[in-house]
Amino acid sequence: MSIKNLGIIGGGQLGSLLAVAAKKLNINTIIYCDDVDAPAQNFCNKFIHGRYDDKVKMQEFIKEIDVITYEFENIPYETLNEMNKLKPVLPKPSVNKLIQHRIAEKDFVNKLNIRTTRYASIENKSDMEPLGDFLPGILKTTTMGYDGKGQYPIQKIEDINNLNIDFSKGYILEKLVKLKKEISVIITRFGNNSYEIYEPIENTHEDQILKHSVIPAEISKKIFEESKDWSIRIAEELKYIGTLCVEFFLDKNENLYVNEIAPRVHNSGHLTINAFNISQFENHVRAVCSLEKIPLKKISNAKMVNLIGNQIRPYRENFKLNENEFFFDYQKKEIKDKRKMGHITTLI
Repeated sequence: MSIKNLGIIGGGQLGSLLAVAAKKLNINTIIYCDDVDAPAQNFCNKFIHGRYDDKVKMQEFIKEIDVITYEFENIPYETLNEMNKLKPVLPKPSVNKLIQHRIAEKDFVNKLNIRTTRYASIENKSDMEPLGDFLPGILKTTTMGYDGKGQYPIQKIEDINNLNIDFSKGYILEKLVKLKKEISVIITRFGNNSYEIYEPIENTHEDQILKHSVIPAEISKKIFEESKDWSIRIAEELKYIGTLCVEFFLDKNENLYVNEIAPRVHNSGHLTINAFNISQFENHVRAVCSLEKIPLKKISNAKMVNLIGNQIRPYRENFKLNENEFFFDYQKKEIKDKRKMGHITTLI
């Protein structure tokens, strides 16, 4: 089937950048989002605003498109599953369902004999009491949450008394590793053993929000190869179609751990737009729309800096850039603290 109209659920910066990549490939994008001010409407061919349980609006969306993808994982599985009965959803809804639940995700990774941090399911306060050897750790909601939302650092058991935690939700307690650095691997899978994979990216977070990404990552050849191998195994086991990000911890003893899987294009991969011949966004569109797979070539080493909140202001006021710097404005109407407003990529 020749695909001309790509439906994207979600209208944030990832949806925007997917729309830009699709336009380059002469594919129309129709974005469906529950945010009436979603910035992606500035970049797509058509924008439909509606709740994710609005069946009438969803039907309007489905009639416009050939295939569906999504820019974030916190979309109700039921919504994606119902859509998939009418038009293909890629990556498939079952992938999203698995990765929406942090315990199910870690169980899946461990079954592949891939290392994660130690973890335990927490349903109430008393579940914490016998888990002193998991501390220091971080308590996370098992579903939802990103950029540090729904996460509580726990140094000692008594800390739980000082936190206003709603135990009607499910939680996972993850033991912290003695962190040396964080890396991520972006892979686009087109089909069985058919993929393009980017080199590992080194990431730095501030206030649990990604701040800097850089290639090449300062890692050993062993970690370079191991992180790529694990990412390929995960993508193959999921029978994934599209771009996937695997986030890793590296501890001070050079042990690698999978932290999380993101079933979508990823913030740390923004530098691929300028540093490679094919960006993570274009590769995702190519994969879900059954277009040609083009071998990756690195153009340059690069670093990316997220512009958070008011950090966007000087760049919107005609800040002078060097020839090797590229400014991306997500065109979000409201500037908020801890909100990703844009980014700068520098070729190095």
